[in-house]
Parts: sequence; structure tokens; C-alpha cells
Amino acid sequence: MATIMRGLDAEAYDRQYDDKELVNRILDYFKPHRRKLIITIIAILLLALSSAAFPILVARGVDVMATQDDDAFILLLAGAAFVLGFAVWIFNWIRRQLTVEIIADVVLAMRADAFTAAAQQDLSFYDEFSSGRVVSRITSDTQEFGEVIIISTDVINQLFSSFILIIVLFTINWKLTLIVLAITPFIVVVAMAFRRLARRVTRQSSRAMGEVNKSIQEAVTGIRVAKNFRQEQAIYDEFTQVNEQTYHINVRRSLVMANIFPTLAVLGGIATAAIVFFGGLSAAAGVISVAAWYLFVSTLDRFWFPIINLSAFWSQVQQGLAAAERVFGLIDSEPAVHQTDDQPVTDLRGEIRFNKVCFRYSEQEQVLREFTLTIQPGESVALVGHTGAGKSSIIKLIARFYEFQEGELDIDGHDIRSFNLESFRQQLGIVSQVPFLFNGTVAENIGYGRPEATDAEIEMMANRIGEGEWLETLPDGLQSEVGERGGRLSMGQRQLVALTRVLVQNPRIFILDEATASVDPFTESQIQQALDMIMADRSSIIIAHRLSTVRSADRIIVLDRGQIIEEGSHEQLMTQSGHYAELYDTYFRHQSLDYINSKAFR
Repeated sequence: MATIMRGLDAEAYDRQYDDKELVNRILDYFKPHRRKLIITIIAILLLALSSAAFPILVARGVDVMATQDDDAFILLLAGAAFVLGFAVWIFNWIRRQLTVEIIADVVLAMRADAFTAAAQQDLSFYDEFSSGRVVSRITSDTQEFGEVIIISTDVINQLFSSFILIIVLFTINWKLTLIVLAITPFIVVVAMAFRRLARRVTRQSSRAMGEVNKSIQEAVTGIRVAKNFRQEQAIYDEFTQVNEQTYHINVRRSLVMANIFPTLAVLGGIATAAIVFFGGLSAAAGVISVAAWYLFVSTLDRFWFPIINLSAFWSQVQQGLAAAERVFGLIDSEPAVHQTDDQPVTDLRGEIRFNKVCFRYSEQEQVLREFTLTIQPGESVALVGHTGAGKSSIIKLIARFYEFQEGELDIDGHDIRSFNLESFRQQLGIVSQVPFLFNGTVAENIGYGRPEATDAEIEMMANRIGEGEWLETLPDGLQSEVGERGGRLSMGQRQLVALTRVLVQNPRIFILDEATASVDPFTESQIQQALDMIMADRSSIIIAHRLSTVRSADRIIVLDRGQIIEEGSHEQLMTQSGHYAELYDTYFRHQSLDYINSKAFR
């Protein structure tokens, strides 16, 4: 059992909701559809009346035909049965059509809320939680919730039928009906006993499906790496393991759900046998006529069916509640980054000030310790240091991807936590270490940061870099398809697209986690030209891996374990023969022209 359930623990942001809270949350999604809901309820009520009237009509008709032989009455009975059957079809069609429309709108709204919550989460959220599991909540769980709600309309219809039929039973024999009502709670109690078990196995099934989605996403995303290392069998074996785990969990769930109805049916059969026995004794004693007793038993059978269905569904509804619980858990998850105000940001000067900032990813992972740094408007700063020195953390804090724990971080003299994040980030131009491109054309990716940019603006900005020569290397120029994640372009071409995207956006603060990938000298010169254009009139913070980028910065900040240990220009730092000089010898010297020439003439 422990092996089957491995890896299916709840996420840290999951919450436990009681049924009342869940139902109230769900009802909020149905409120905009009151009119359709009223029509649906009326259709369900009329459907229940028509369904309940059919056996009564036939039973009474048979009773009349037993005492008289009238062809006209038989024809009238057949016509009435046809009308009732047609009414059942019409009301059922109306009910199903409106239900499908309402549920589709509700699932659409719920899925939109879940996606919005996922999109607004900080990067720290996706560092901790698998994106595949998040996708599973947005897609599979919302769909499963909708399917259960559609089934629930059948149960509501049967509930109405039960109320109507119990009235009919009272008109036949009230004593036997009281016996039926006395037995009914026992069936309900047994059904309730399945409720908690059904919720648990359904929750486990949803988590298992999340694991499957996670495995598929990782396999598809990393398929190139897997093929490079000939690990196709390994990712297949991993998927098989997760898939088999899901299989075993779903079998357990199916066993639980499949045993609910038969168990309740047995109890209903025992109750019916008891009523047949006592009713038969009453009929033999002349207390009730044989015809009335037969009608009671036949009506009772139609009464038990919706009661058992309703009781069984109470366990099945846990499937929908468990799915809704997972979706609401995502929607209610709190972002780690908290803004204290919502001030709009119009035109930043670009002054950035860290004042004794402390930042850690966890209690055991302290990154910045009372970090202090001021970047003047228009100044370009290169951050250098060994891995783990805190370079990436600094730019993540400026972009508000993470929350710092202590100190102050001001932009143009304002607390960064007081800004409206959307308008603030419009003033940021960010190029990550591995530029991400969306499936589409080069032009579409360049205009991504500023959708209102015209084709002429995009073309003009692209041609400013190396006089547009880099576009000639693309098969269709700006209209070339980049492929998934930019896979059809070289790394250098992706960097040029990403940098041109920033130029079109025209931000006031530029953040670059410069890629380490080697590119040819021609592309590197174009990349450097683009960087020079971007850094010319805006504040820039760059994690530099190229010597040309380091030298072009106004100031170099040398970091070690979250502290600034040296700063200055390239020449100033080299004369100090300190930590930067060691880094230069390790990372940058081989890129210098003197070093290249010395190797060329050996």
C-alpha cells in the first residue's frame, strides 16, 4: 500500500474544505446562470411528475380494464401513455441541454480562475511545485467536476420522483408507507458510511493523474536531452511506473465506487421483501386489496430505485467535491510576493537601491546578507562571481519574482513593494540565460512585450542590429517560424530575437542573465551591438559571462556569498589583483584578444 501511494502527498498549498464550504463556493459559480437554472429546475420537476405519473396511469388503467371491456378506453389509455412518454422526452431534452450549457460555462469560469491563479504565482511557486500537477488541476480536475455535476441533475430528477411516489404510496396504504420510511434511513446511513472513503480514494486518484501529467510533460519537454543520452527507455520506464501506480489507485477507487450501488440494492431488496411479506399478510387478512397491494409493491420498486441512486450518488459526489477541492486549493494559494500598495508606474528614472537586504530561499539557504547597493539612473552594472554568489537572486528580487525577508529595496526612492506589479514590470526588460521563444514567427516574438507595436516598428528595430544582416540567415526573415521554444533557431539567433524584443519594448530597466552558449564571432558582435543599444540610455543589471559585456559595463560588482567584495571598472579591478583578477583568469582571459593571438602564433 505504501508503495502504491508513494509521491501522492498533498501539495503544501492544498486545503481541507468541508462539504458545506465547497458547496457554497460551487454555488457562487452558478449564480450568474439563475434564469437557466430556474428553467432547468422546472423541467426537472415536470420530468419527475411525468415519470411518476406513467406507472400510476398504467396501474389504474389496468385496474379499470379488469372490470370493463372498452376499446375506446384502451385507445384513450394508449394515447395518454404516448403523451406522457413524449412529455418525458421533451422535458428531459430541455433539462439536459440547459445543464450542459450551464456546466460548460461554470467549468470555463472555474478553469479561468485556476489559470489566473497559476499565472499570478511567483517563480518560487514553480520552483517548489510541479507545473504538470498544476496543469492537471486546471484541466482534468475541472473536467471531472463538470461531469459529476451533470450526473447530479439525474439524481435531482430522481429525488423529485421519490417525493411524488411517496405521496402515491401514502394514498395506497399509509401503514405500509410508514414502514418504508422507517427503513429508508438505514439505507442512507450505509451510503453515508461510504462518503469519507469515496472522498479519499477520489482525491488519491486525482493526485495520481497529476503525477501522470507531470511525467508526460517532463518527458516531452526533455525529449531532446533523453535522445542525446540515449535514455528513451529510461523515460519510458519512469512513465510506466507512474502509469501503473495510477492504474492500481484507479482500480481501488473503482472497487469502492462499484460496491456502493450493489450494497444499497441488496438493502433495498431486503426492505422490499419485508414489505411484500407484511403486505401479503395484510392482503390475505382483507386489510388491503390484492390489486392495491400489487400497485404498492410495483410503485415501491420505482421508489427504491431513485432512493438508492440518491444514496449511492452521495458517495459519487465526493468525486466532484474532491476535484473542486483541488481546484479551489490552487485558486486560494497565496503568492509569496506581497505588495503593500498598488501605485501605478509610468516612467521610471531607473535608480535602484538595496539597503541591508536579506534574502533566503529557505531557512537553511541564506543568499544575501544585509546586501547594500545603489545603481544610478542610466548606469550599467555587471555582476560577476562564482556560482551561488547571489547574482541571479539580485535580479530576481528587482523583478519581484521573489520576496526578500529583511531590508529595503527602492526604485526611484519608492518601496518596490508599493508598485502595481503589472505596470512596474512593463518598465522592465528581461532576457533570461536561455531565451524563451513562443511558437510562432520571429516578428510575433519580437512584438510579444509590446503587442501594439506595428510591423514597421518591429522591422525597423530588427534592422538596427548589424544593419539587419542577421535576418538574412533566417529562411523567411521576420516571418520565419521559430518552432517550439525557438528550437528551429540557433542559440545566437534566439538571443538576437530576445534582445530585439527588449528594444521594441523600450523599458527603463534592463535585466540580462547573459547566456553562456558559445556563438560565432559575427553573431557575438551583433549581440554586443544590441546590448550596447539597450544599455545606452537605461539602467542595466547584467550577469556577465562575456568579457566584452563586462568591459562595456560602467561598473563591475564582484560578489561572494551574498556580499560585495570588490567594485569598479575592469582596469581598476585588474590592478587590485584581487578576487576579480582570479575570476578573469578563470573565466574571461581566454576570451581576450591577446590570449587568442598568443594561442594563434604558437
